Amino acid sequence: MFGSLSSFFSADMAIDLGTANTLVYVKGKGIILNEPSVVAYTVKDGVRKALAFGEDAKLMLGRTPGSIEAIRPMRDGVIADFDVAEEMIKHFIRKVHKRSTLTKPRVIVCVPHGATPVEKRAIRQSVLSAGARKCGLIAEPIAAAIGAGMPITDPTGNMVVDIGGGTTEVAVMSLGDIVYARSVRVGGDRMDEAIISYLRRQQNMLVGESTAERIKTSIGTARMPDDGRGTALEIRGRDLLNGVPKEIEVTQAQIADALAEPVQQICEAVMTALESTPPDLAADIVDRGVMLTGGGALLGELDLALREQTGLAISVADESLNCVALGTGKALEYEKQLLHVIDFDS
Repeated sequence: MFGSLSSFFSADMAIDLGTANTLVYVKGKGIILNEPSVVAYTVKDGVRKALAFGEDAKLMLGRTPGSIEAIRPMRDGVIADFDVAEEMIKHFIRKVHKRSTLTKPRVIVCVPHGATPVEKRAIRQSVLSAGARKCGLIAEPIAAAIGAGMPITDPTGNMVVDIGGGTTEVAVMSLGDIVYARSVRVGGDRMDEAIISYLRRQQNMLVGESTAERIKTSIGTARMPDDGRGTALEIRGRDLLNGVPKEIEVTQAQIADALAEPVQQICEAVMTALESTPPDLAADIVDRGVMLTGGGALLGELDLALREQTGLAISVADESLNCVALGTGKALEYEKQLLHVIDFDS
């Protein structure tokens, strides 16, 4: 009886409010929600009414009639559409928090390191308006490093590269805090855009976001294949010359070419971070290597491309997609030990 009562009151949660996906971690239970950060709504007489969230709304992206709009309220890791984001957060909190509104959860949300005070305030306000009792913020690189199991509280240098949907966060940490961090607005979305514009330029073909994402996850690679071609994939889109749908074959070599620029930007961000790191911490990073987290870390051979550029050992975290959510969840579980990295604006 008392066990269930205590769990009734400890419905505190950690939210990884990502550009591509939102993950919710509930204290003592782990990640129990992972859905796309997409909202579909109808517009009638200038009034917006939410229609679908998450997975259901993502299916509508690029396929809606004039009366329905499907959007992603998060851009580059921060809120782009305040009202829609608030509705989405509210929906996800309710979905997780199935009980009535008797308990208001305490929520910790991760934010990009480069988020401005205004952006942070918008996230905090949205979470509080969605029904949280208190909202704490944690920097994304710290959450990613904790989730990847890096010993960030030790007096040694640890470097994490978190490649999300909207941003890539490169950070060097020691003694539980950030020594140097840089946020570049390059991530999975920019890779999708690069594939779309490459196919438009080189093949006179227009494809949608979901097709570009499928190409990236199926045959996307950061390095040119050894045979100059690699695996091929059949894709469908619209022929820009005569306007009719058509099917073509794209190869890994073409996609490596398309992704060259975003990959180069990620490599440059890592190089800049290494140049700006104090020498003793840089020596630690040479020993320990660099940890890649986030969905973008799963891009084929990205670790090899970075290794060639930096000469460092590069490893991909075990659960790279969930690292930030797991790290934010651990901050919730071990709040006393990690209080210095959580910003509770009381």
